[in-house]
Amino acid sequence: MRKSFIICIVAAAALLCGCHEPDYVAPTAMRQGITSLTAYFAEGPFAEKEWGRLEVADPDESYFVIPLSYYYPADSEDKAGKYQISVRVKASIGDNCKINPPLGIMDLTEENVFDFTGPDGNTRKITITSKLVKSSVCRILSFKTSDGTVGVVDELGLKIWIPTDNDLSNATATAVISPHTTITPDPSAAANYNSGTEFTITSEDGDTKVTYTVVRGYPATLDYGFNAASMEHIFNLEPRATMGLPDIADPVNVSMAVVDGMLAVNLGNGDAPRYYHQVTGSYVGTLTLGDAYPTGAIASDEGGNMLLCNVAQPGETFTIWKTASPTAAPVEWHSFVNDQDVPIGGTMKIMGNLSAEAVVTVVYDGIPGVTTSSRFRAIHVVGGAIAEDAVVDLAGSGIAWGGGAAGNTCVAAASPTMNDGWYSCAYSDNRLFWFKKDLSVGSSLNGIGPDNDSMYLNGNVDPNNLDSKRFNNASYMVLFASTHFPSWWPGPQLYVYDISTYMLPGANVWDSTALVYSIDNNNMYSFQHEKGATTEYTAAGDVILAPTPDGYKLYLYYYDHYAQMLGGFSVDRLKR
Repeated sequence: MRKSFIICIVAAAALLCGCHEPDYVAPTAMRQGITSLTAYFAEGPFAEKEWGRLEVADPDESYFVIPLSYYYPADSEDKAGKYQISVRVKASIGDNCKINPPLGIMDLTEENVFDFTGPDGNTRKITITSKLVKSSVCRILSFKTSDGTVGVVDELGLKIWIPTDNDLSNATATAVISPHTTITPDPSAAANYNSGTEFTITSEDGDTKVTYTVVRGYPATLDYGFNAASMEHIFNLEPRATMGLPDIADPVNVSMAVVDGMLAVNLGNGDAPRYYHQVTGSYVGTLTLGDAYPTGAIASDEGGNMLLCNVAQPGETFTIWKTASPTAAPVEWHSFVNDQDVPIGGTMKIMGNLSAEAVVTVVYDGIPGVTTSSRFRAIHVVGGAIAEDAVVDLAGSGIAWGGGAAGNTCVAAASPTMNDGWYSCAYSDNRLFWFKKDLSVGSSLNGIGPDNDSMYLNGNVDPNNLDSKRFNNASYMVLFASTHFPSWWPGPQLYVYDISTYMLPGANVWDSTALVYSIDNNNMYSFQHEKGATTEYTAAGDVILAPTPDGYKLYLYYYDHYAQMLGGFSVDRLKR
């Protein structure tokens, strides 16, 4: 049974602190007065999604204009102004403050007048309205020359390197730029990239211009790992309204992979996975499947390959297919009859390069309400061919997990060999484990905060999403804890560890000396805050690491189905 003691405490606190109407005003401000106003669509396909936010610096301000994006979603051609007459507005205010009448749905083309009462009891008139704004963002997101070389975009230095020795004295290019921006000169016109060419991006609002220098050459790079200064949150999208993915009530078993510059998203229901541009998150198409039927998971390696698998019940045939393109039908790569007493195929991960050496791990799931599992399949690839296929049982270490997207676990290899063990984390233990090759626990990190602190991996999140990859002479492993109750804390959490020594030194997931990057539940914005009932098959999530084939960038993607958030980060190894 899922632990819900924190929810009980939060609910009791909400009853005791009933000074404000919780649907409209949250007394969360550290100072008195209004600190922010947030506008949400009240109707239409984006109902209850955030449209705009106004941060208020002056506590004595009385006239508030909420900026609303001109297009929604930002990369679409859909003008959102038609929804401006019916917008839900919520405020963040200080304790003992009150807005009357309570904020609700209003016409933001008009000036809406309210009484604001401060903690001293004094009341003044405030006015809330809005304006449609066009974006000032203007960037080159990706760049490729006509010889097929992908440019390395250095956003901090406003430079794009074309890492090739090919003659580019008369080459054309294609560029992906920020939505609704313009680029000059036209990259489809021939230019001399041997000596360098400049491109200027003009923002949607026309007020901002940024110039990039594109030149053939190889950038200076770090000897080890990534440059933390380059870490960028490239997108965070609402899957249903903006990406065409299912609503929270739909049972799914989400998994992701990156193939040929595209982010593939699989729902685990046999439908063709959808794929999106890996930098923008924009929808491109559906994978060509041929004879493959990915009712299980998908996964990608470090060399541009993707695997897809089915879910096989006991006695059924388990099959893995392989492809290197979203438009090429996958071919059967490996299959066997499931001779275990629990299903296999719910989660799959790859560490290494399937064209050289790699370890593929596929978990045997428990059956909800029936039995747990402690087994996974480890497939070792050497020289591009399968060298070993073994069932690994962790029962001797006292580790077991349940079933379904929320109750199972994920197993990520520590290296592309079978010699360095595996990582695992599940709701049942709320600990992150490193198991040695002999299956003893090499080290582990505690996930529960002091006094069951809701900031960490308590019983209200599902810390069962892992992936591991190598990048620039380092090895990294990511842990993503998806939320199980998005209307309460804690929210989603993400932790990235350097596992080059395989160890997880320290006591806790949040302060291990191996931790190189993290985002806690205060800073991962989710789009779903309702109290809808969850099941083991709706509270689903996944996380992946995806180094680019040229080795210059590392991408990280996360998907929390119940919190309705799908996003990505990028980081590079450039020396600056």
